[in-house]
Amino acid sequence: LRVRTDEAHGGSWVQPVINQPEIGLLGILVKEFEGVPHLLMQAKMEPGNINSLQLSPTVQATRSNYTGVHRGSPIRYLEHFAPGRTGRVLADGLQSEQGSWFLAKRNRNLVVETTAGVEEHDDFRWLTLGQLHRLLAEDNLVNMDSRTVLSVLPTGADPGAFSVHSTVDVLSTLTEVRARRELVRRLVPLREVYGAGWHRGGTEIARDDGRFFRIAALDVRATGREVASWTQPILAPAGRGLAAFLVKRIAGVRHVLARARVEAGAHSVAELAPTVQCAPGNHPEPPPYLDEVRRALTGERDRVLYDVVHSEEGGRFLHAENRYALIAADDHPADAAEGFQWVAEHQLHELLGYGNFLDVEARTLTACLRSLS
Repeated sequence: LRVRTDEAHGGSWVQPVINQPEIGLLGILVKEFEGVPHLLMQAKMEPGNINSLQLSPTVQATRSNYTGVHRGSPIRYLEHFAPGRTGRVLADGLQSEQGSWFLAKRNRNLVVETTAGVEEHDDFRWLTLGQLHRLLAEDNLVNMDSRTVLSVLPTGADPGAFSVHSTVDVLSTLTEVRARRELVRRLVPLREVYGAGWHRGGTEIARDDGRFFRIAALDVRATGREVASWTQPILAPAGRGLAAFLVKRIAGVRHVLARARVEAGAHSVAELAPTVQCAPGNHPEPPPYLDEVRRALTGERDRVLYDVVHSEEGGRFLHAENRYALIAADDHPADAAEGFQWVAEHQLHELLGYGNFLDVEARTLTACLRSLS
């Protein structure tokens, strides 16, 4: 991907990018037992997971998987999400993936409630939302695809509750960035990255300075998958990232400090992102609010509402981790740096009813924020 932006620093570059234009399916099946909703979750192996197995949605499949292109075994429970399903749709939308690593990648996030009898396979378990919220407090247990689907679950929040900015204003700020920021990108042959800050080794494509990420080669053998063996390229980040929201109660309503963030591969140029979203080692100059978040995590622990390490998509990324944090900022001034806005929690859920408004890191933090309620 060759990129040109109007950023003052690093405004143009070339990088490998994952180009997977097909839309995958991430579906969670919901069923009531004795009046309590349960979600059907899978213990799923992904080649890039740091610990092999993590909790995945009921169905987590690329279009090629669920249409049988790879001639693999059938996807379990797919009939509950396919056309002609009899269940009730609770949430359904196209949501983005990592804009720094994918080119305009989106997946369908779908939640369906059923009253039919469902046989529980050995790799699957019915869990309550409360159980999943507790499991979100454990490192590297609930995978990225589960977290994004959990973020779009209906909450019953009052859309008319107080907010510093109206939802129209929040969307207007995001639209302003999308309309005014220059982002020109085009696909080029992979050979064009060599000599432009990247090199090719025997088993990887990597940056000369070792920053950001490398592309590695994997040969995979696995049980319990639709296909038993395969080879693939996989993206391996250079270090652990950090994603954090500053959280402030304003007029009694929980708000987060969000940023309209431009990413090279984003489907719509920019999306709402966490207050801090970076791999700190990649930035010679700290981005806004990074120092404040670091101070809280290292010395002001009474401000830390949530602090857990979660893995990113293990099917495409090798041992990719982010430290996710929610930092209390009730004493923080109401004014925010340019490009940042206080957004009410109920507005996050309102925007998640649609697609391409919150990036995938912000969706994980939204699910984590909900687990605190």
